[in-house]
Amino acid sequence: MNEPLKVLIVEDEALLAMELESLVQDAGHSVVGWATSLAEAREVVDSTRADIAFVDIHLTDGPTGIDVAEYIDDRKNSMVVFMTANPKRIPDHFAGAIGVIAKPYTVHGVTSALRYLQEGVRRPPPTSERPAGFTLSPAFETVWAPGR
Repeated sequence: MNEPLKVLIVEDEALLAMELESLVQDAGHSVVGWATSLAEAREVVDSTRADIAFVDIHLTDGPTGIDVAEYIDDRKNSMVVFMTANPKRIPDHFAGAIGVIAKPYTVHGVTSALRYLQEGVRRPPPTSERPAGFTLSPAFETVWAPGR
């Protein structure tokens, strides 16, 4: 069994963040921090070690989730998964993110994605099938799912 993931949640809608925290914990992982804006995310990223950061694109200070992803990618201390209702707003290079889970998501979708991500983070590449609700970035598609 793989070691549980440490997850950072960057989401400006409190109810969604609490729901996601519950899903993460129910799947056996831990939430190591929350942020609702770019400034808060920078503080949490600099003071906390997370394996995965679930990042919404539109935060309290505007569409700064891309900036959060780039900030995390520059530090190489975590991997980003976007969670957004509008995946078309993600740049082609995905700002260094692994991929995206589109909102609205399901319990099964998040749980399956967590299992897949756990494999990918702990023992890359993942050996299980990529969940239907999870889209890999082009960079990770070539590494985590070659020929699939």
